[in-house]
Amino acid sequence: MRYTRWIGLIIISVVSLVTSAQEVGNSAVGDAGGFAQVIPPQPTQDKEKVEVIEFFWYGCPHCYNFEPHLTEWVKGIPDNVQFIRQPAIFSSKWAAGARAYFVADVLGVTDKVHSDLFKVIQEQKRSLDSEEEMAEFFVEHGVDKDAFHNAYNSFIVATKMRQAENMPMRYGVSGVPAIIVNGKYRTNGTLAKTFPNMLQVMNRLISIESASNQESGGN
Repeated sequence: MRYTRWIGLIIISVVSLVTSAQEVGNSAVGDAGGFAQVIPPQPTQDKEKVEVIEFFWYGCPHCYNFEPHLTEWVKGIPDNVQFIRQPAIFSSKWAAGARAYFVADVLGVTDKVHSDLFKVIQEQKRSLDSEEEMAEFFVEHGVDKDAFHNAYNSFIVATKMRQAENMPMRYGVSGVPAIIVNGKYRTNGTLAKTFPNMLQVMNRLISIESASNQESGGN
């Protein structure tokens, strides 16, 4: 009985500590809400910048509707913000879209094809599931066919695909579109309610993290 009682007390203590940490974190960034904490916080690529990651899937209509809002937002981000697009892979059905993005990234044509990948999948209902179907799309956008196949089957794309499978779990992402700010905060349509509100939450968290970076000297 004493052993069981001590175990119960330990569990209660751990839960209390986690709850207190969450409350302190939320208090630190204000009471406006629209976000959740990433627990544990994840490392960023550049400590001198505020990192913003978008998790998305080309087959997601919500991501497609969010894209115009996000595209305009990206045009005005300050120099201290690093924006990263991250395809999410929750099933084999999502894998083709992720591979298309990574191929575009390796070939340096992301800006050229990203919006069109959304359009052909969402509006034209075009299948890009196979290598040949995807090759046809890239060739239509001026990419050499051999260069496409080399990138499609490259080690770097295969590595990015493996990493992408684990990324949502690391950040507590269960659906898309989702935004991660500086490895610490997560927002999405459910938390922020609307896409304009998502952008406002992002801006607020970026401001807080920018100030924090200045105080710590980027460390």
